[in-house]
Amino acid sequence: MVTSTKRELRWVTPPQQARSQQTLDRILAAAEVLIAEKGFEDTPISEIVRHAGSSVGAFYSRFEDKHALLHAISGRFVEQAMATTDFALDPARWNDASIGELLHSVVRFLVSIYREQAGLLRAFVIRNHTDPEFRARQERLTLYVNRGVRELLLARADEIGHPDPELAVHFILTLIFGSLEYVMLFGDMRTGDLTLSDDQYAGELANACLAYLGAGENQT
Repeated sequence: MVTSTKRELRWVTPPQQARSQQTLDRILAAAEVLIAEKGFEDTPISEIVRHAGSSVGAFYSRFEDKHALLHAISGRFVEQAMATTDFALDPARWNDASIGELLHSVVRFLVSIYREQAGLLRAFVIRNHTDPEFRARQERLTLYVNRGVRELLLARADEIGHPDPELAVHFILTLIFGSLEYVMLFGDMRTGDLTLSDDQYAGELANACLAYLGAGENQT
């Protein structure tokens, strides 16, 4: 499948903060990168501040502990993810796209994000089980993303063969994000009898969703 330049998707980072926030921004950015690569538990504060070009003292002047840091990272991540959602799911970007092109592009983009941010997203999911404030923030993001995708898909309801398009779209969104969490964060499609690259996995997941929708359009 060839995606036009106007539909190339990317992560969106809000503009730089004021100078007084630069040290905080460097700490958060360094922590995001390290946690995404190594996981939360295996990323010590000393390594975070070293990568940020800062100090342990500067860290503790801003955060009580590493768990407070994760709260701040989560808030920053949600802000960036919502900006990315607005960019990626702008209806004007998709006004001449079929439901198949839309779904394949969005699923591939989500797979790339989950792969790049696996350690960070895994830390968020684990913390969701014990921290109501954390969970509420993540649920707000999930609803925001789901609403954007749902509106784009239902705008193409004439391509959906399922007798209840709203139910069908809600179901595939649950399927997509449940699969991404299991496969990309807590499982691995590269073990056992089934071996798929990320691109193959994205394509098969999108095709499964299209088949359920009754869209009658599979793409690779």
